[in-house]
Amino acid sequence: MNKRSTLSISTVIALLATSAISADEVLPKQSLKANYQVTYNKLPKSVDNISEMFQDGMFYGRLRSNTFLYEWEKETSTQDSHVISAIGGSLAYKSATFKDFDFTAALYYSKAFFNEDNDPVDKLKPGYDLLSRYDFINGNGKSMTVLGQAYITYKGLPKTEINLGRQLVDTFYVASNDTKMIPNTFDGVTLQTKALPDTTAKLAYLTEEKLRGHTDNHSVLAYGDSSSSSGLKPIWDSNDDSAMHKGLTYTNLRNAGVDTDAPLITGDLRNKSIKNLTLDTSFYTVPDLVSEVMAEANYKINLDGFSLSPGVRYIKQFDNGAGEIGGASYSGKLAGKVGASGGYKDASSLDSQMVAARLVGAYKNYNLNLGYSQVLDEADLITPWRGFPTAGYTRSMARYNWMANTKSYRAELNINQNKTGVYRDLLMQFSVLHTDADEAKGYFDENYYYAGFVQNIPSFIDLQWRLRLGYADTKQVNADSLDARFELNYLF
Repeated sequence: MNKRSTLSISTVIALLATSAISADEVLPKQSLKANYQVTYNKLPKSVDNISEMFQDGMFYGRLRSNTFLYEWEKETSTQDSHVISAIGGSLAYKSATFKDFDFTAALYYSKAFFNEDNDPVDKLKPGYDLLSRYDFINGNGKSMTVLGQAYITYKGLPKTEINLGRQLVDTFYVASNDTKMIPNTFDGVTLQTKALPDTTAKLAYLTEEKLRGHTDNHSVLAYGDSSSSSGLKPIWDSNDDSAMHKGLTYTNLRNAGVDTDAPLITGDLRNKSIKNLTLDTSFYTVPDLVSEVMAEANYKINLDGFSLSPGVRYIKQFDNGAGEIGGASYSGKLAGKVGASGGYKDASSLDSQMVAARLVGAYKNYNLNLGYSQVLDEADLITPWRGFPTAGYTRSMARYNWMANTKSYRAELNINQNKTGVYRDLLMQFSVLHTDADEAKGYFDENYYYAGFVQNIPSFIDLQWRLRLGYADTKQVNADSLDARFELNYLF
């Protein structure tokens, strides 16, 4: 049986199961949104003593499987078509609230399956996060068991929550992005408040990160090398996100006198004081390295039976020292190369900007999003924490289009989307993305076609299946490829 047949059989089984009768409309204890954020529909209550705090807590379970098929139109010595699967899940516990305090803990597990003789771990594409590549290459197998969440919550301030510890964080610049088996998590403190009129705010001070394919926490903005780990492939034991600035290595940072464990400080602010107008602003800073601010406005125009929502976004990136260390390109190819331009006007500066615009039309259960983004011809944007600068405008699955002098255009159609995370009707997402890149900087033009499907099986509402397909059609030799992903989630 070939790789495509394995994926197709699993897909057909899930599709056939959706023909059963509809279930009760009451929301389950927890649900999973299309963006992979878990929604807790039932939470523990407040209690009067510490023993009840534990006794009246609630467990939340999740079993999941994930299969990734990546097929190149043409294989080469560095490109290997492959399939990788995993099974696993998580068990989370939320205590009841006592004197405005409660706590959350969550344990995650993933076991990967792939043929390392035919499909070497260093050639795996999106499925590599199903295991820890660092652990595997250093002889520790294909399984991951991690304490992904362990934090205390304080609710004693009006309309405010403060979380301290290891937690999921979702802001504009950072995200849990739980698209594999184990989410992206952070150690630190976060504050969320609705105390201000018509305003929601979230602030975070994050000291460490644990990316999805890791078992240990690491620096938020340092790329591994022999200075960070004595094991094989030290780059896999630090921030090795696909969008990480690879010129900001431990050695380069240390030689520049910069803290290799600098924190990430970030926050969001949303205001809806004006009817139909939503104003957003976000920021991040990694001291002595780089920072960004984002401003966005979306206005909803209600018409007869449908709505139009124009939106604009602006991002300004400030180089606070990282440009001299790692260069203007997040590829790291300009780090330490005096006189090399790499196609950048100032190869040692990370000062940059991005503008974006969109028009969203909504009619009944249909949503059409026409988006455009442009990164100015300055430097690449640095955001390697699973938050995407072009999200909602020109972001498609696995596409990074925030390199300097890049223009992108996307049309996206959503059918049957909702805010509950329970998709009794099949959620369908289709998009076409064109990226006009700057080849002088080492990037290339691309057309990307995406189709995604999500549904909770009507007769078994706690079981959800997902199928996502992306095809890249490029002008780069040997770069065309198919990215297919099938997933099952059972929440209990």
